[in-house]
Amino acid sequence: MSTFTFPPGFLWGSATAAAQIEGAAFEDGKEASIWDHYARVPLAVAGGDTPDVAVDHYHRMPEDVALMKRLGLDSYRFSTSWARVKPGDRFVNEKGLDFYSRLVDELLDAGILPWLTLYHWDLPQALEENDGWANRDTAFRFVDYANAVYDRLGDRVQHWTTFNEPLCSSLIGYAGGEHAPGRTEPRAALAALHHQHLAHGMAVSALRERGAQNLGITLNLTNAIPNDPSDQVDLEAARRLDAIWNRAFLEPLLLGAYPEDFLEDVREHDFGALVHDGDLQRIAQPIDFLGVNHYHDDNVSGHPLAPGTPPGLRPTEKPGRSPFVGSEHLTFPSRDLPRTAMDWEVNPDGLRVLLVRLGQEYDNLPPLYVTENGAAYDDVVADDGSVHDVERTDYIRAHIGAVASAIDEGADVRGYFVWSLLDNFEWAWGYEKRFGIVRVDYQTQQRTIKDSGLEYAGIIAGTRATAA
Repeated sequence: MSTFTFPPGFLWGSATAAAQIEGAAFEDGKEASIWDHYARVPLAVAGGDTPDVAVDHYHRMPEDVALMKRLGLDSYRFSTSWARVKPGDRFVNEKGLDFYSRLVDELLDAGILPWLTLYHWDLPQALEENDGWANRDTAFRFVDYANAVYDRLGDRVQHWTTFNEPLCSSLIGYAGGEHAPGRTEPRAALAALHHQHLAHGMAVSALRERGAQNLGITLNLTNAIPNDPSDQVDLEAARRLDAIWNRAFLEPLLLGAYPEDFLEDVREHDFGALVHDGDLQRIAQPIDFLGVNHYHDDNVSGHPLAPGTPPGLRPTEKPGRSPFVGSEHLTFPSRDLPRTAMDWEVNPDGLRVLLVRLGQEYDNLPPLYVTENGAAYDDVVADDGSVHDVERTDYIRAHIGAVASAIDEGADVRGYFVWSLLDNFEWAWGYEKRFGIVRVDYQTQQRTIKDSGLEYAGIIAGTRATAA
């Protein structure tokens, strides 16, 4: 890494999500989120796993912050649970907020910057029973929740992310059916997409009025690669994927308008009727940063997969098919690239391409932070308890190099957060997939820093030494 340089103040961090690590699913007043409920649906989650205990961060938080300090993290990106802060969205739960207040204090005492995400997919189940994000009223309730969190933490937390990956919690959750709440209703998915945009804009406005200085959102963005760049069918498939995955999220936020081709792609669902007068002005509030989550590119085709190609398995993160409304006929042929345990391509240069492209295409782009990047592999524990995760170590090192290259090409990237700090509840995959740079023994809850975590700590220390 000595060949790479990063700008002064570049932020090194790691990230988690409340529903994936906290456990204590029904303690201290917390009630069910949509993931608590969905995990109890037969066959919804691999192995019948639930987030009830997860990695018990709720009870082991000081130990986990000590690990962050040992790794040398500048910042920790975490989420608050709406279902813990406002159980059933009925009242503010002081015991729930007490936990996050203790977490923030612990981080600050360790010299680690708290980076708070308000929504990482754990809607109170009671709101879902009133149509969830398909109900426009949920956007207004989100603002109330955001204000409740700010009331308690706004004196110490400086960085506020409204939503993490709204594509997943809208399109996959409401149309793909493979994330909570597990619905397969295209119209509801499009309503969820718009209502989450609306909630973001209104929350940014409300928190800004109260004095919040650093407000943004995190999107999972991709490079849509046509399988055959000379084939018009594949070029059109790439355009459609780029519209539904990237531009339907970027452009309302940055430009105050939905892309015309996206509107045409979803015309049969009467999307325009969901957008009320003034909505786009509310959505397009100025933001201070854009979080970019990126794990892999998407090689896409408009042709059916060849006979004999294995179908996508459930639960799936779209190997071989697309669960997204507006792109139902797309397929994802495999390229000759290494794959992770998620069956995702490993192509570090894709991250460089994406970061550079964003700056080239949007004149008003705020500073960028890579808020998630990492890989799942099938870790093997050595006889001495260590984890020599060579593939993950190489993945992280190569992607950090891609970030450095993007900065050299003019991308305004100011931080990198590896996903994830800890092995955890990996949504519909349960505990089968491990992304952590720290291994968790799910039986004993023992934490062990993997080689990838040691390497990441070394990279951080090395860049600091170079800067000095």
